[in-house]
Amino acid sequence: MQMAMIGLGRMGANMARRLRRGGIEVVGYNRNQEVVTTLARETGLLPAASLAQAVAQLESPRVVWLMLPAGEVTERHLQDLIPLLDPGDLVIDGGNAHYPDSVRRGELLAGHDLLFMDAGTSGGVWGLDNGYCLMVGGSEQALQLVRPALECLAPAPDRGWAHVGPVGAGHFTKMIHNGIEYGMMQALAEGLALLKGKEAFALDLARITELWRHGSVVRSWLLDLTAEALVEDQGLADIAPVVADSGEGRWTVLEAVEQGIPAPVISLALASRFDSQGKADYSNRLLAVMRRAFGGHAVGKD
Repeated sequence: MQMAMIGLGRMGANMARRLRRGGIEVVGYNRNQEVVTTLARETGLLPAASLAQAVAQLESPRVVWLMLPAGEVTERHLQDLIPLLDPGDLVIDGGNAHYPDSVRRGELLAGHDLLFMDAGTSGGVWGLDNGYCLMVGGSEQALQLVRPALECLAPAPDRGWAHVGPVGAGHFTKMIHNGIEYGMMQALAEGLALLKGKEAFALDLARITELWRHGSVVRSWLLDLTAEALVEDQGLADIAPVVADSGEGRWTVLEAVEQGIPAPVISLALASRFDSQGKADYSNRLLAVMRRAFGGHAVGKD
C-alpha cells in the first residue's frame, strides 16, 4: 500500500515512521521542508515539496492522510486537495476535528465523488512504539482502501482500531474519549493532592502510585505515567499550575447539554482547567469583595 501523510509534526512524523516500519510506502509533506528531508533520510519516505507533488506521486485510488491542527489549517488543505484528486480517491482527517465539521467535509467531498474518513487518533508520543488507538468513521469502501495502514498503525492488526460508524462517528467517539480522559486525570490529580496534603503522614506519592499500579482497581496507563513522573519529582515546584484544554473537553460538555445527559464529572474537570488558566480570578476577587461588604472580612492584595 502507498499513501501520503500531510503534516509531519510530533504525531504525523511518528505515524509516518510506524507506517514505514510496517512496509507502507509513504509520501510526506510538511510546510517545513527540513522536517520532510530529515524524515525521508531516516525512514525512506518519499519527500514532497507541495500538496500537488505529494498527490502526483500516488497511484489511483489515492489515499491522503491529514495530520493537521483542527480548524482553518485542515479546512484550507482540504479545499486545496479537492482539485488535485480524482473520483474514488480517499482523504482521511486524523486530527482532533469537531465531528460536525467532519460530517460537513464528508458531504463536501462526496459532492466531488471523493471518499472521506475521520480518524480519531489516540496514543500521543508513545504511539510510535506502542501503536495508536484509531476510531474511524466512513464507508466500507473507504475502510478497505486504508485498512492495511490502520492495521499497521494500531497496536496489532486485530485490535486497537475499529470502524465505529459513518463519517463523523470517528471524531465523535474520540471527542467523548477525551472528555472521559479529562475526568480520569482530574480524579487522579485531586486524590494525589489530598495524599500530599496530609503532611502528618509524610506519604511517599511515588511509592503509593507504584503500589496502585499492581492489582488496584484504579490502575491505568494514566496512573503508569503519573507514577513515572513522581519518581522523578514529587514537589513539582518547577511546573506552572496551568492546564490547557485542547477543545475536545468543551465539545463533550456541549454535547452533554445538547443531549440533556448529565456529565458532571467531565464538566467540572473542564471548569477546573479554566480555573487553572486564571479565568476564575475575577469571580474570586468579587467573592472576596462580597465577604468584605457583608461581614467586614479582610481581603488580600496582589
